[in-house]
Parts: sequence; structure tokens; C-alpha cells
Amino acid sequence: MTLSGRTAIVTGASRGIGAAVAGRLARAGALVLLAARTSRDVSAVAARLTRDGLRAHAVACDVSVLAGVEALAAEARAVLDRVDILVNNAGAAVAAPVQKTSLEEWERMLSVNATSAFLAVRAFLPGMIEAGWGRIVNVASTAGLRGDRYISAYAASKHALLGLTRSVAVEVATTGVTVNAVCPGYVDTRMTELALAGITRATGRTRDEALAAIEATSPQRRLLSADEVAAAVLYLCGDEAQGVNGASLVLDGGELRR
Repeated sequence: MTLSGRTAIVTGASRGIGAAVAGRLARAGALVLLAARTSRDVSAVAARLTRDGLRAHAVACDVSVLAGVEALAAEARAVLDRVDILVNNAGAAVAAPVQKTSLEEWERMLSVNATSAFLAVRAFLPGMIEAGWGRIVNVASTAGLRGDRYISAYAASKHALLGLTRSVAVEVATTGVTVNAVCPGYVDTRMTELALAGITRATGRTRDEALAAIEATSPQRRLLSADEVAAAVLYLCGDEAQGVNGASLVLDGGELRR
């Protein structure tokens, strides 16, 4: 696959899935604008890509608020001229019983995991429609396809993200733009490390015991790699995926099919 001549924005690109996606898109030939809240971290990722001869640029912004997306749009106009690909990867997680989930935590999950994607889609979709070509990929979760204990706020936000994906996909179906989501299970990232720490605190299990419990949720008995998720995103960004629209591509080792 080649994305030569294409431009892309990846949010939450300072680590994990976002950094892996940015690398995949850049290696395919795209000019990539990496966005994240922490300037030092996202700049380091972009610097690694440019040292490898790839085209990457970093911007620090908080896409969960309107001002942050407006700053991202201004940077995109200066660096990219246009936006062909938008990968909404910025995300956060919290685990707690619903009665112990604060309103602040609930609202943070919605703003980071769902509102950020809505604001970015609203900002960059018009240019894609005008150009007659575009790809929007939202990084959701298997939690957006089912519920589970202690993740009511997180699961609700990812359900919202999938609802946004499916609805916008129908709106743009005749424009040359596609809107899809990837739904990974547990991925070997910092977010999973935080989940492991939470399990050890709540249950008294060791980290290895907590990891074994998480791995047991997958029939493959393993965590996904960030690069596996990035490969799925790359596919959805190519010309070959023109017929894929409004889809939720599940990467979970077969968990939801048992």
C-alpha cells in the first residue's frame, strides 16, 4: 500500500497505538501531523520518524476541548495544506464500580474518548468532502461493543464513539470519504499497564497474576501489539478500503466470537 502524496493527522500520537499508527502512515508515504497533549513526548516521536527520513511534524494540543482542536486545525493549515486522513486515537480509561465513578470521571471519559473525535471530524470532514476523498478512522475498543464490570464510563464513551462512526459514515457515503473504527481488545500499551496496576491494588494479585487474567480474556492468550492495531488502521486508510464504510474492525483474538 502507498499513501504517497497523502496527508494525515493522528491524535494521541505520543505513545502506544497512536505512535505506531503515525509510523505506519509515514512509512507508507504520508506526511503525518502527530498531535498529543505533551509537547516533549509527541515531539520525540516525530523526531524519530524524521531521523528515519520520514515526513512528520508534531503539535501539542488537547483535542478534548474546542480550543485544542482549533489549534490543531490552524497547525494543519500551516503544515499540511489539506487533510486526507484523520485518525482519532486520543483516549483515556478509568476503572471503578458505577456507584464509585465520579461525575468528573464520567465527563472526562466522554470528552477524551468521544467528544474529541466529534470535534476533529467536524473540523476536518468538510475539506475531505470538498476534495472528494478522505479517510477517518476512530480507535475504539471491544468495550464499545459490549459492557463489562467496572468500566461503565469507559464503555459508554466507546459506545458513543462507535455511534458517531456509524452515523457519519452514512452521511458521507456518496462523497468519497469513509468513516470506520477499529476495536482492539487488550493491547500491550501504557493503558494496559495502568489497568494491571489497578487490578493489583484492588485484588491483591501480583502483576503476573493480573496479566494472566487479562490474557485469559483472549482465546489467543496474549495481548495485542500496538503495531497490529496500526496495521488495521493503515488498511482502512488506503484506496483498497473504499468499500469499507461504517465498519467496526475487531481485533480481539476471537473473544467476541466465542
